[in-house]
Amino acid sequence: MLKKLHVLPRDSRDTLFLLAVIAWVILPQMEHLPLWCSALSAAVLIGRGWLVLRLRPLPSKWWTLGLLLLAITATFFTYRTLLGRDAGVTLVVVLLALKTLELRARRDAFVVFFLGFFSMLTHFFYSQSLLTAGAMLIGLWGLLTALVNSHMPVGRPPLWQAARMAGKTALLGAPIMVLLFMLFPRLAPLWGTPGDAMSGRSGLSDRMAVGSIASLALDDSVAMRIRFEGAAPRQTDLYFRGPVLSTFDGREWRPLRSNFAPQQQLQAGLQLRGEPVRYEVTLEPKHNPWLLVLDATPNAPQLSSALPGSSPRITPELQWLANEPVNDLLRYNAVSYPQFSHGPTDASVSPRTHPGLQDFLTLPFNSNPRTLQLAAELKRDATSADARTLINTVIERLRSGGYTYTLDPGVFGQHSADEFWFDKKEGFCEHIASSFVVLMRALGIPARIVTGYQGGERNAIDNFWVVRQSDAHAWAEVWIAGQGWVRVDPTAAVAPGRVGTLQRLQAPSGVLGTAINTLSPGLSLQLRAVWEAVNNSWNQYVLNYTQNKQLNLLRNLGFESPSWEDLGQVLAACIALAAMVGAAWTRWERRQSDPWLRLLAQAQTRLQSRGVAITPGTPPRAMAQRLMQDGPGRGQDAPHWQAIHDWLLRLEALRYARKPAPGSERADRFNLAQLKREFKQLHWPQ
Repeated sequence: MLKKLHVLPRDSRDTLFLLAVIAWVILPQMEHLPLWCSALSAAVLIGRGWLVLRLRPLPSKWWTLGLLLLAITATFFTYRTLLGRDAGVTLVVVLLALKTLELRARRDAFVVFFLGFFSMLTHFFYSQSLLTAGAMLIGLWGLLTALVNSHMPVGRPPLWQAARMAGKTALLGAPIMVLLFMLFPRLAPLWGTPGDAMSGRSGLSDRMAVGSIASLALDDSVAMRIRFEGAAPRQTDLYFRGPVLSTFDGREWRPLRSNFAPQQQLQAGLQLRGEPVRYEVTLEPKHNPWLLVLDATPNAPQLSSALPGSSPRITPELQWLANEPVNDLLRYNAVSYPQFSHGPTDASVSPRTHPGLQDFLTLPFNSNPRTLQLAAELKRDATSADARTLINTVIERLRSGGYTYTLDPGVFGQHSADEFWFDKKEGFCEHIASSFVVLMRALGIPARIVTGYQGGERNAIDNFWVVRQSDAHAWAEVWIAGQGWVRVDPTAAVAPGRVGTLQRLQAPSGVLGTAINTLSPGLSLQLRAVWEAVNNSWNQYVLNYTQNKQLNLLRNLGFESPSWEDLGQVLAACIALAAMVGAAWTRWERRQSDPWLRLLAQAQTRLQSRGVAITPGTPPRAMAQRLMQDGPGRGQDAPHWQAIHDWLLRLEALRYARKPAPGSERADRFNLAQLKREFKQLHWPQ
């Protein structure tokens, strides 16, 4: 096959290379495209390659037009529109593939090149990860190589020569790209969020359907990164608060839907104790408005990359919310107090008489009857026990009753709490927390579910704490008279290693990851830490380079109150300076790379040192005339000056005279190497 490719005509070889580059550019987009689009694009590229290998003519324009109409129709029926991100990207990919069927002239190739460049940009509508950037950088190199190769019309230059020139060109343009990245005004993101089908992946949601997922697949992707100022809290204290779920219909938990007027509902009533914890959060895009912070955070997080019109607000359940979904990487600073209390803390308050607390005692009618019976037995056996004693009794039951933590508990039926307490006796955190809260309410103790993230792991390379989707967790809060709302994590009683440092949940690795981990577990962890540190740097310094950071850059340059006008002026000045530096460098490189010019410059330097008035840029003939007219050419050194005069004329003839036939006696006089040897032998009078 390689031999066959080697003997192909140059046009065929170049076309095959371009098809390979296009396939590389399109391939990462396949997961976002409809199946018909991926199949059509692959079929067109493979068919076009077959035509090249078989040296067959291109199909008629009617074939291309028919496929285009088919693609437009399919796009419309798929998205019900031809506008928008998804429909637009689909059409761009189809157009790029179909245009390869019209590669008849260089101008057609140029259209393919620039369609390829545009297709590369569409990848960032869906992902801005470091892997995506790396893949597109390779695609950019390939397209530039094809573009450079198309400007080499003569002969059969090797592709590596074009690739080397393309790489050099890209490196030369890199400083300008960095400059534009730093100073070009930041634009709001153009991308949205792909639809999230219902699946059993770990992560957060604003509702919790208990028992509807038979098994839970751990998502090992990063949810957020934390950098603490000073010592980090204990891992068992790392509870990052998300949605609070208080309304239960027998199958699903949702945020509170109170039957009482707002003035009768519970307020936060936050009371703080102890020393604060200061930290910075880099939150991955969640497509929801939740600002995840440690329990408890009294003041609004300070957004370093502010959302348009954002003003974070806190709910009575102590959850912080932005005004709109977080669709881009977001960084903010927060101050939290691990020791706190909230809610009614008056010992005289009763859940039966306080309207707000009654919302957290409600259970659906005719639901989980065996759990209700268990609650009645517990109250009968401990008639004088207070809420704390009942809670400890239930926790001890979880600890010693044979209950286990599993990611594969199977599907639960209508009475999920009954099945957990008496039948299955296993589940993951949502089953345990839900069953615990149902039992607490049956005991007359106000309770609710809090979801968020628990724990994390410190990356020793960059000292950031990494919290993953697999760290998503659900725990309970119960109300105790005189204490207010108290966190109780029933999962810790069933599986202590799930909360703390003993063991963390691990998502299954791929084939390569499993092999590395088998050979060297330490190497696997080290490689993962290095990759996450690099990826975190990409997030911190590239994706999180915001408008505020641009203006802060101007402040560091001496602008007291920088504005967009100042930014534009600095950008224009930098581009002008770069253009002048580039022009000067080009002129210098040309002189350095042209041996004839270097030899002429050496002659000019010698003559100037002998007192001959020679200005830069003077041609050899003018230098010879100046030499003989201004006086140095006369006197006893006249023969030496005459020799220099004749040498300058031969130097001029080498560049501008008609070249003699190779091998002739006169050809030696027009040899640059010969002139260099003569230059060294010339006598330059003082």
